[in-house]
Amino acid sequence: MSIANILSLLGGLALFLHGMQMMSSGLEAAAGNRMKSILEKLTANRVLGVLVGAVITAVIQSSSATTVMVVGFVNSGMMTLTQAVWIIMGANIGTTITGQLIALDVGALAPLFAFLGVAMMVFLKKPQIHHYGSILGGLGVLFIGMDMMSAAMVPLREMPAFVDLMTKFSNPVLGILAGALFTALIQSSSASVGILQALANSGVIGLGSAVYVLFGQNIGTCITAVLASVGTGRNAKRTTIIHLMFNIIGTILFTTLCLVTPLLGISLVGFVESLTPNSPASQIANMHTLFNIVTTLLLLPLGKWMVKAAMRILPERKQDLDEGMHLAYLTPINANQDRTIGQSAIYISQLRQELNRMLDMAKENVSTAFRAVLDRDPSLVAKEESVEEYIDFLNKEISQFISHVIVHETNEQDSAAVSAYFKIAGNIERIGDHAMNICGYSGILKEKDVHFSEEAKEEIREMEAVSRKAIEKLSGVVSNPVEWLSEVSALEQKMDDMTASFRRHQMERMRKGICSDEGCILFSEMLTDFERIGDHVLNIAQERSSASLP
Repeated sequence: MSIANILSLLGGLALFLHGMQMMSSGLEAAAGNRMKSILEKLTANRVLGVLVGAVITAVIQSSSATTVMVVGFVNSGMMTLTQAVWIIMGANIGTTITGQLIALDVGALAPLFAFLGVAMMVFLKKPQIHHYGSILGGLGVLFIGMDMMSAAMVPLREMPAFVDLMTKFSNPVLGILAGALFTALIQSSSASVGILQALANSGVIGLGSAVYVLFGQNIGTCITAVLASVGTGRNAKRTTIIHLMFNIIGTILFTTLCLVTPLLGISLVGFVESLTPNSPASQIANMHTLFNIVTTLLLLPLGKWMVKAAMRILPERKQDLDEGMHLAYLTPINANQDRTIGQSAIYISQLRQELNRMLDMAKENVSTAFRAVLDRDPSLVAKEESVEEYIDFLNKEISQFISHVIVHETNEQDSAAVSAYFKIAGNIERIGDHAMNICGYSGILKEKDVHFSEEAKEEIREMEAVSRKAIEKLSGVVSNPVEWLSEVSALEQKMDDMTASFRRHQMERMRKGICSDEGCILFSEMLTDFERIGDHVLNIAQERSSASLP
């Protein structure tokens, strides 16, 4: 093989991979956040789930990207593990569309596709047109690279060493390992299948050997999802196990069929070859499609069993059950991690759930604080401080997470949502601070033997009730945003009115000599904290409303 052939092979590979990247990026940009909305509306219907997974993967040209998106959605709670099974099955079917496109004999039109796509990107100003240009241009560049690779590989047929290497892939174990390793390295089954098709077109490898490499490629594509699950919750990791199970079961099944059917006088490989005898690339594409469709049909009734198996393989651990301060929903972000499809939807959902968790802690601390004052029970301060430390920890971690993701966020709507969540975290932390202040008064009441009158106690109970109601309103489901904001505003106004009214009542008690000096000061401080809680509740509602947060 000459230097010119080697350079042509490398250049063709570069164009092929770049064309695939152009096409995938264009498709992702054109689709926007519609992937998120489709998945969020997904029902538990298994057939619908498979169809959605197949369509999305066919659109974005990457089963790895779909699976990574699903891992994130399961980790954030947007999707159940059972729903993820159907999406993964569909993704494996959808990814075969790339091989079928490559198998089409459109090489003569490839330069035209590339020219039209680049012209759309260079000469037209509308961003949406640029996305479509990227899709068309990427498709053309992909086919040009494919033709270059195929032409450069033709001399390999005359190299005994290389032919001997390809022959070794007829050994199922070696073929599967080679396919899995190569796909894991480049993290794209579509690209590795395309390269295998180029080898087949050049006559270097026959379908009899290529099938085992192809089966291994289906396993190797799981590495992307495995890497994406690092640092996630148990359910997200189980999603990757299900993905691996699907492809391993399919590989075992089809490897057995390829080995056994010739002994029965028929041949699976021969059957696939007979469908398109003059097109090696189509043979590989058809086997890839057959592999994923048949495996999906066989495993479709067993989806819930696969979920149970994944839970048995990766059971809950004692240390996973809310021990110590930790992030329950947010997934740590690697500074060098590339942006993936659906990532915005994932971390926005994670932020929402982590903040709801933080808000629940603040709500409980508010109730604990008022109870400590009413019971004059300083022993509750230690519990209050522990939860307050947790709230501070969450505020710090959430703020750090947001400071990282907002730098890379290009979507205006998502950027506004992330900014709003940053401010909401700060307001929740301030609610916790005011609850801590109120709880601290219980120690002074006990130490100085200060007692509130029954009237003052009743007012404290009213403060606790309306504070709790206002905070609960923040974590509820919003069906009508305008009406919801009006209700929260009314509650905040009620808290302001109660503060003014209770101050007047306090002055009357002072004139009557019912309220001691120490009691008067503490009650006045408590009213200030109560009013501030209302202010922060309204701030949160306004931020949520202005950014159109769910």
